[in-house]
Amino acid sequence: MAPHGRRSRTSAVPLAASLALTGGVMAGCESPVPFYRPGKGPPNAPVVGLGGPAPYFRPGPPATDGAPEGSRDPDAPGPGPAGGPVYAATGPGMIAPSARGMPARLYVANGRVVDVLDPRTLRVVRRIGAGRAASRVVPSWDLRRLWAADAEHGTLVPVGPRSGRLGRPLRVADPARLYFTPDGRDALVLSGRARRVEIRDPRTMLTRASVPLPCAAGHADFTLDGSSLVVSCTAAGRLVRVDVAARRVAGTIRLPDGAHPEDLRLSPDGTAFFVADAARGGVWHVDARRFARPGFVRTAPGARGLAISRDARRLFVLGAGTLSAVAFDARRVTARWPLPRGGSPVPGGVSSDGTALWLADPTGMVYAVSTRSGRVMRQVRVGGRPAGLTVHPQPGRYSLGGTGLYR
Repeated sequence: MAPHGRRSRTSAVPLAASLALTGGVMAGCESPVPFYRPGKGPPNAPVVGLGGPAPYFRPGPPATDGAPEGSRDPDAPGPGPAGGPVYAATGPGMIAPSARGMPARLYVANGRVVDVLDPRTLRVVRRIGAGRAASRVVPSWDLRRLWAADAEHGTLVPVGPRSGRLGRPLRVADPARLYFTPDGRDALVLSGRARRVEIRDPRTMLTRASVPLPCAAGHADFTLDGSSLVVSCTAAGRLVRVDVAARRVAGTIRLPDGAHPEDLRLSPDGTAFFVADAARGGVWHVDARRFARPGFVRTAPGARGLAISRDARRLFVLGAGTLSAVAFDARRVTARWPLPRGGSPVPGGVSSDGTALWLADPTGMVYAVSTRSGRVMRQVRVGGRPAGLTVHPQPGRYSLGGTGLYR
């Protein structure tokens, strides 16, 4: 055994070196390890900003994100975290590790098939026979699979986004409105005709519980802490809050007479829900904590679908022939753009780099509009009557289901 004195002198060497290094760092105000701003540097490099999602992933070239070569908007946001605690992990290029390497694709629910398009070439690379009346494609919570919903015949079909292979169809009544809890433990199916929320296993889709609702729900989003699901009932003009863990309705709010609430999104700071209203032609903003009386922002007639910009500063509102941009902080319309042929398309999601919003029109068109100018960047005729569109993968740690709901 070495003498006690030698052991002390030996251990003193790294200690002295450590102190010298620490003193040098403090004196020079710089780290010996290179730290980068979020989204900069190698994917696994340390980043400034503790508590943020990491590692960050630098987005690919514009064509990979769904915009053609040379068409990327010069003022588009760069890579990095989005604003507010809600969408901090959905900024440009922040693809989750489980979805990295997946090819960027557009999944168009189009009758008996799901058309899979390459956003760079707009060519159909695959047709998936996912049911007799495919109405929607929803990413799973972990982003590793897709669920093709056939609401008319009550089936959910799992699809591998890498292989395109189909799993065994599962019987689920009225499965078009599929959501996942933020912890990934439960799948939630809004059964409008039965007026209930079915709580299911997210992998097998076997029923675990059911929560009766006072009205037929159509769209949903989660509160900031993820404990409650807020659903909209279009015909009843109501919003209903469901305590998922307690398996009960925790509150309701009736909007003013004539309101027809549809799609909804939580604000970036988590304090309010923005709810599209086709009848009133705008969006309500409702206090998320108190579930209090709402305010209103008029956008355009027929406001139905919603999407959020990659920097989480704007809410895109799809109306009849019009796309409006609403500033979250000022709660006012900052831009209105006409849509091609005055149509009323469904949203599919914002491209990974944030430059394009993809839309599907029931007349058989799929197209991308610039999130900066509203101009049409790309378009292709797929035929049929597209009922839903999904851009996959999109930035975010996990999917909450629905259309473009990520955290």
